[in-house]
Amino acid sequence: MNDGPSSRDVKRWRQYLADERGEAAVYRDLAGRRSGEEREILLALADAEGRHEQHWRNLLGERVGMPLKGDIRTRILGVLARRFGSVFVLALAQRAETRSPYATDADATEAMTADEQIHAEVIRALAARGRNRLSGTFRAAVFGANDGLVSNLALVLGISGSGVSNQIVLFTGLAGLLAGALSMGAGEYVSVRSQRELLEASSPDSAARDAVRHLDVDANELALVYRARGMTQQEADAKAAEVLRLLPADEMAPDVDQHESIGTGLGAAGASFCFFASGAVIPVLPYLFGLEGYVALAVAAVLVGLALICTGLVVGLLSGGPPVKRALRQLAIGYGAAGATYLLGLAFGGGV
Repeated sequence: MNDGPSSRDVKRWRQYLADERGEAAVYRDLAGRRSGEEREILLALADAEGRHEQHWRNLLGERVGMPLKGDIRTRILGVLARRFGSVFVLALAQRAETRSPYATDADATEAMTADEQIHAEVIRALAARGRNRLSGTFRAAVFGANDGLVSNLALVLGISGSGVSNQIVLFTGLAGLLAGALSMGAGEYVSVRSQRELLEASSPDSAARDAVRHLDVDANELALVYRARGMTQQEADAKAAEVLRLLPADEMAPDVDQHESIGTGLGAAGASFCFFASGAVIPVLPYLFGLEGYVALAVAAVLVGLALICTGLVVGLLSGGPPVKRALRQLAIGYGAAGATYLLGLAFGGGV
């Protein structure tokens, strides 16, 4: 006869209880740094975690015991939420929700499993807002840093492989830093400005939106707008009639601020310039401090490898993807490009 849950079950339930309590605290801390709808959504998530917490309390009964600490991921998430409350924390929370063990645990209800899946989507949507706000400048920053790391390491290794003096390697690396940073900054400025100008040319004019309320209902020129956007005449007539009936005339406005997700030309250029330079200076550091030969090459390769891992982790965290996989991918690409250039340098030096 079974007298109750096993000690292993009790231990697992108590850990679930601690994790749910920790996750609820994370959502409340995040809510404290936000306002309006986002705050209400986060508080609702905290309430849902509270319901899950109560489920484990009910199963444990008198076996609840002293409160346990949440797992290491939940504790780190809590510290970050209290200190920062940024999109990074939301991205980590998104990954935590997708790793819920409830789907394979018979003691968790189907509703709890469904809750965790939906929570991941809610957090994904909240994180997407933050990603949109920083994606333009962030893209330029990450791209600039990685380009600076890889291109200047490849340049330094290639020149070193050709057998030139240490001084020439140093000057070449510094010249590559300045030339690359200026080129990246100018390129990003042109790219982002062009994107914004294309969006402005394609976005509805605010004056046209204001004119909707004054349209002739019988002629209904608004239907032509929707037909130009790809609707059939019947669909366009129905949509235009609905807009005119409801008002205010905000139906022509875009759903999201695409300019915000792209960023500004100066912001992208500045981020690209600074981060390219910060990445490109790393392969040069050993030569600046007087190291020479294979020792300088090895130190430069190690420093760049660590930097590539860090940028890969950041990209993985922000994107909600596996950060370790992103970091290893960055490392493999960077070392592959640098190694190929070094071999070319050796071949070139031998030929000379």
